[in-house]
Amino acid sequence: MHFYLHLRNSPSETALTISQRHVLTYMEDAVSQLLENREDISQYGIARFFTEYFNSVRQGTHILFREFSFVQATPHNRASFLRTFWRCFRTVGKNGDLLTAQEYHCLLQLLCPDFPMELTQKAARIVLMDDAMDCLMSFSDFLFAFQIQFYYSEFLESVAAIYQDLLAGKNPNTVIVPTSSSGQHRQRQPPNDCNPLEGVEASLFYQCLESLCDRSKYSCPPSALVKEMLSSVQRMTFYGFLMALAKDQGINRALGALPDKGDLFLDPAMDQELEKLVAQVSGLSVSGPASSSADTANMPVRNSPRINSPWKPLHHRRKMDAESEGSNEETDSSEN
Repeated sequence: MHFYLHLRNSPSETALTISQRHVLTYMEDAVSQLLENREDISQYGIARFFTEYFNSVRQGTHILFREFSFVQATPHNRASFLRTFWRCFRTVGKNGDLLTAQEYHCLLQLLCPDFPMELTQKAARIVLMDDAMDCLMSFSDFLFAFQIQFYYSEFLESVAAIYQDLLAGKNPNTVIVPTSSSGQHRQRQPPNDCNPLEGVEASLFYQCLESLCDRSKYSCPPSALVKEMLSSVQRMTFYGFLMALAKDQGINRALGALPDKGDLFLDPAMDQELEKLVAQVSGLSVSGPASSSADTANMPVRNSPRINSPWKPLHHRRKMDAESEGSNEETDSSEN
């Protein structure tokens, strides 16, 4: 496996590499799953289990149906979850459907049953700003806002504290950077961005963010891109900054989980797999050469095998009927 190669380095280099790649996190998780399922795993061997486990980590499928504490445990896990969410539900945007925050949360729970509603609401607030939280959002608007909120969660908590201190005229250098990734996200009081003339001085805001990125051990957007973003304005509001992060394709490319917005609904690999699946299903429906109705009536009925779903029962289900009388009207003002 790839991570074995680094064990030949010096002890200091090895410790740094393991820390950066979170190998110990995956080793602990693999051993934990091995112990929980040792009876099933004993049938095909421990070596095969570890091979398949780390292959799934490499492919990004290891986060499917896992608990939130594991999904958000490493940057790779977060990027894998974002990529999986996009690939699974991109047809929502392809079809032009507009959904509420609650409906997007139901989709997230299909992949992670205990995904916190608070993170979904924070992502929706980036898109909706002062609008009601039950307003409809396009898939692309929600996805890119959710990417920023989910991947840079700890960074944004510190940014909110810095912004509030700047508004109050306090020294933002005293802001404490979050030191826990337990998944317990603090309630963030939305800064007052109602008046577009309000906000903080962009240059001072950047100096504080640059200092934050230098000392933070969590993922942060590239400082050069943040500087370019803030250098084009004199003042910046908090949610204006979050929206700028969500729309910046340079930051999206640096993160590497999602394609550019123009290619958001293109996934040739997934389309090819779907075409194969449709072809297989169509082949099952063909009963052979045309026969008389009498022969058809005498044909035995074949029951399709039932496949148990690995998904856990959910408390929320997306309504399949029309959600409102105005469902045919586009209410997404941010989608241009």
